[in-house]
Amino acid sequence: MVENRCSVQREGVYRWFSILNSAQRAEFICGLLDLCVPIELRFLGSCLEDLARKDYHSLRDAEIKANNPADLSNLTNITDEVVRSKLLISLALLSSDNREAAGVLFRTLTHIDSIINNYGLQLNDGQTDEQFLLLFTMASNHPAFSFHQKQVLRQELTQIQEILQVTSLDTLSPATNIPTYITAPTLDSCQVGCPCSHKVGNILSSLLSLDGQIYEWYCATYKFEQPSKTQSSRIAYTCRK
Repeated sequence: MVENRCSVQREGVYRWFSILNSAQRAEFICGLLDLCVPIELRFLGSCLEDLARKDYHSLRDAEIKANNPADLSNLTNITDEVVRSKLLISLALLSSDNREAAGVLFRTLTHIDSIINNYGLQLNDGQTDEQFLLLFTMASNHPAFSFHQKQVLRQELTQIQEILQVTSLDTLSPATNIPTYITAPTLDSCQVGCPCSHKVGNILSSLLSLDGQIYEWYCATYKFEQPSKTQSSRIAYTCRK
């Protein structure tokens, strides 16, 4: 009985995790890693190393650029969607000990205040808010950044979340005033029999469509249908049966 109950709870966690967006997934996984003991972390590291080895050659060129401070110094216009996508790729492929490259990224990301105030950047247009949430979630948890840098980036992330919460409250009716990002879905929000369609939840979900080679490789590797250009910014992928 206890075993069956644990199995049901585990499936519920899997369903809950599958409907989180990329930033929430990254935050949740990093939280779990903080709870692991050293021997568990070494085991998980071996598993991740084996999985990452499969994509090594496909991402090698992007990884070189992601760890080159000279290339990163050109990614300063964070109001540009393409630049934000390249920053996401850089954070995903940044080496854990590359302090110099992390410093370049830190200087770029900490201009968010002036960008929002001076350019009136809208953080409630779907893909833009998800990109910013993912950017600062990844950066504030990345080991290449110093403790102080992580604190500053975490404060920036909190500010973005507050802006999104206020914006969502302004746009929703009183009966539906629920923050869209801060409030996580409940475990039973995904019912049995729901359609087999979901948003891509891994770290590259909001940027792969902007890099044709990596995008095609990703769809082929994980067997997702490529959406048409007329689909909304919240790209949906349907599982191939």
